[in-house]
Amino acid sequence: MSAQILEWIDPTDTIKVVRDQIAAILLLEQANQQVLAPLQVPPKDPELSALRVFVGRSNPWAEFTPSPEQIDATPIVNVSVANDQFDERSSNVVERQKTEALFNIDCYGYGVSATDGGAGHIPGDAKAEDEALRAGALVRKILMAGHYTYLGLRGTVWRRWLESRAVLEAPPEVRAVEHVVCMRLVLKVQFNETAPQVQGATMDTINIEVKRTETGEVLFDQTIEVPPPP
Repeated sequence: MSAQILEWIDPTDTIKVVRDQIAAILLLEQANQQVLAPLQVPPKDPELSALRVFVGRSNPWAEFTPSPEQIDATPIVNVSVANDQFDERSSNVVERQKTEALFNIDCYGYGVSATDGGAGHIPGDAKAEDEALRAGALVRKILMAGHYTYLGLRGTVWRRWLESRAVLEAPPEVRAVEHVVCMRLVLKVQFNETAPQVQGATMDTINIEVKRTETGEVLFDQTIEVPPPP
């Protein structure tokens, strides 16, 4: 048996393109929000719009070191692929497969216990949850803005929708060292995946023959020579 696919296959599927596009949108827009913040009346703190954006990380909270003096406490956002399901009814068996993918957008907040300026204090875990909720709100508003109805990939992306959000409990090894809380947003995106097609051969001759009548008279019989392409 010989190979049938004679052209090179690009190993990048659309699902990776969409994942990276989500991260690029968040990175671009959080930076722009920091520019806009001090221009508001009254001015806003640019740090309230700051996010650190990652893709495909399994332990992004490792960016938070245990030392409060050295830590960058900016909320961390990690975009990763959860899974996808192909829609047979809206696809075809030849080239295009429509799929609906779920992307996990995990927003990690970090908190350090501190005084509240009076006799009390702000617990680190409460601060971490507030930071995670703030980051999650910013992510939701960016991705669900009308500007990104198709995530900047119109013609590829059919639809995007925020399916759910939940506050996740940090792993034990994280809780033992520092206060980190994660809010997970699940974004559902519909788009097309494609596959290589059969490449037809160029015709040089077309033979046409029509059946005879009962008397044996030939109604039509012709050979057409197809000129080569210029």
